[in-house]
Amino acid sequence: MSENALKIENLSKIYPGDLVALNNISLEVKKGDFYALLGPNGAGKSTTIGIISSLVTKTSGLVELMGIDIDVNHSKAKKNLGVVGQEVNFNQFETVLQILEQQAGYFGLPRKIIKERSEYYLRNLGLWDKRKEQGRNLSGGMKRRLMVAKALINNPDLLILDEPTAGVDIELRRSLWDFLIEINNNGTTIILTTHYLEEAEKLCKNISIIDKGEIVKTSSMQSLLRELDTEIFIFDLKDEIDSKSISNSPFEIKILDTYQISVEINKSQSLNEIFGYLNENNLNILSMRNETNRLEELFLDLTEK
Repeated sequence: MSENALKIENLSKIYPGDLVALNNISLEVKKGDFYALLGPNGAGKSTTIGIISSLVTKTSGLVELMGIDIDVNHSKAKKNLGVVGQEVNFNQFETVLQILEQQAGYFGLPRKIIKERSEYYLRNLGLWDKRKEQGRNLSGGMKRRLMVAKALINNPDLLILDEPTAGVDIELRRSLWDFLIEINNNGTTIILTTHYLEEAEKLCKNISIIDKGEIVKTSSMQSLLRELDTEIFIFDLKDEIDSKSISNSPFEIKILDTYQISVEINKSQSLNEIFGYLNENNLNILSMRNETNRLEELFLDLTEK
């Protein structure tokens, strides 16, 4: 039995006029992985997802879902797949519960199972109290959550999320993260595309970056982040800073305002060294953070190249 939830080999898509959307890309997503597929607009992410979900016809190449070739056994392969696209794709005049029941009906699920799963996903996604509301009356964030529930109603082994938190407020986004981590821990393989790179850094174990229809990087998330040569941290201080106290610093320190500094460190330096230095100079730290998202720096570097 295949160890891969998704296998893509030499996948290409060429539109009329020789417009290359995908150029011979290959990737493998292991079962149980939480995988990021990132790239700028027009890079080929949505085309790839469209081919996997059989909404776009590929020019050449192989796609397997849970070891099943989508060209050989399309129906069986699709039973393993749930997709949350960027566009709302349910009847907005049906109630939330009706939308899920309708989707479950496509898979021929027994009535008892439909009832149990609908309640489970609506409760876990914070929609149970809205089950009798028409879809059109939901907020944008709740519509996104309903699309996640709809994609999961058949308990797919592989869930693909295309910009699932676009336009969703921070509270809803964080709670959706928690839910996705939970189902991933329970065995659901997840592929995520997102423009919120801190989201990918927090959630994903492995990553491929696609640009201009080609895979430019495939790596574990931790290995990729270790490629950073330098990082800049922002420190909020308890007391007003005196420039004399950092005049002979071994670090690249800039005063941003009277209670805030930035510190640039390289691979040979550690945060413990910074803390030690600041403590020796009576600079008490209230909080710290990265100046920019670490993955964002690498992403921009790879796609600009």
